[in-house]
Amino acid sequence: MDRKSGSSKRDRRTIEKERRNKMKDLYSQLNSLVPHDHTSSSRTIQDQLGDATNYIMQLQGNVENLRQTRDDLRGNGATNGGGRGGSSGGNSNSSSSSSVQIQVNENENTVVVTLMTTLECQFVFTEAVRILHEEKAEVVNASYSVSENIVFHTIHAQMGEYASIERITERLKRFEL
Repeated sequence: MDRKSGSSKRDRRTIEKERRNKMKDLYSQLNSLVPHDHTSSSRTIQDQLGDATNYIMQLQGNVENLRQTRDDLRGNGATNGGGRGGSSGGNSNSSSSSSVQIQVNENENTVVVTLMTTLECQFVFTEAVRILHEEKAEVVNASYSVSENIVFHTIHAQMGEYASIERITERLKRFEL
């Protein structure tokens, strides 16, 4: 009976040790997926989990904002409310490409793109985000405001290692006429 309880105890210890090691590996994997500021060197697991939770909630907010923007763009491009149908958002550039103003400002490793468009010309925002992504700049924040028929978009992006402000500016300025 002693041997059985001893081996049972050891099995529980082994199982618990394996569980802790597995949890440690999962914490490490989760922590590697969360962007960090490099000012703090070591953080507790609770802090890491809190950071991961906040990051996930931020990403969920970003996804929701992007969905809303997509739905708004689809709704503004369609005349009869269908929204989901065809390619309504991207084909409206022929009539209103002259109503686009773009300003690009660089500050150290960040770039701020300001777009001023009409309601009918909001596809430029999507294209600007696409260009920034293609040029290895990470969009950190994007916002807009509407005043009558004018939409003001502001996009803040972090310049990547291979990002070129000149190429970004050149590509974005093609929308102005």
